[in-house]
Amino acid sequence: MTKLTDYVKTAEAAEILGVSQNTLRKWAEAGKIPMRRNPANGYRLFKRSDLEQFLKKLDQPTSNKRPK
Repeated sequence: MTKLTDYVKTAEAAEILGVSQNTLRKWAEAGKIPMRRNPANGYRLFKRSDLEQFLKKLDQPTSNKRPK
């Protein structure tokens, strides 16, 4: 069962990812990172495990390296 403690608000999520809050909001609206809304107040919520997965994707090397 998911608990509210499994989620963080925009400011903390942005700090975890190392980006601005506005960047995180844009990524969420574009569907690049999953976002939920708190039903009580409408705040954006980001699941900690989703943030970890997102960081792991960024850490993977790409095979489309440009020649020097």
